[in-house]
Amino acid sequence: MLVKKAGLEKVARGEKDFPRDGLPEIAFLGRSNVGKSSLINCLLGRKKLAQTSATPGKTRALYFYRVNDAFYFVDLPGYGYARVSQEEKRAWAALIESYLEHRPSLCGAVHIVDCRHRPTADDRLMARWLRYHRLPTVTVASKSDKLSRGALARQLPEIRKELELGEAEPLLPFSARTGKGRKPLWEALRNLLAEAGMAKGR
Repeated sequence: MLVKKAGLEKVARGEKDFPRDGLPEIAFLGRSNVGKSSLINCLLGRKKLAQTSATPGKTRALYFYRVNDAFYFVDLPGYGYARVSQEEKRAWAALIESYLEHRPSLCGAVHIVDCRHRPTADDRLMARWLRYHRLPTVTVASKSDKLSRGALARQLPEIRKELELGEAEPLLPFSARTGKGRKPLWEALRNLLAEAGMAKGR
């Protein structure tokens, strides 16, 4: 996809801060330090639009990035970061769950896991939650440049098994550093947006 325009529209710490224009939204989820912001920057062709950090857990709100004045990418707080207070974790969880469960303009999710490691308990829980709520999801195995081709080929079936993904459910390797996997991921995102448009038109 040709991204002509992309910018940060809203930083939302509560429902009152969400955009009200009704444009479709795609949520990006993953544990802290999995590379969500880098992936978003790579997709949008912008180096520093989504802020990356060496410190996990920095994203403490929902960041709405408006793309081509047509839809939003929504960067959600990373889960599974231990060095955050339990009170803060509960607040994040409530905000994320409310958004994912009740947001009418949400048309799908990108669930990002690190291809180098076995999915964590939090990864498996998120995959089950998305499936239970029937939210169309594209699963991305990030940091694919860190593995050899053979190691990646062995790892992907294991990730699919751990997350209980069906054969028809997409699992896409991706490298924000090299951009490999960008085209297939954009194709999957276009499908999410197209399906949302068709559903809205029915």
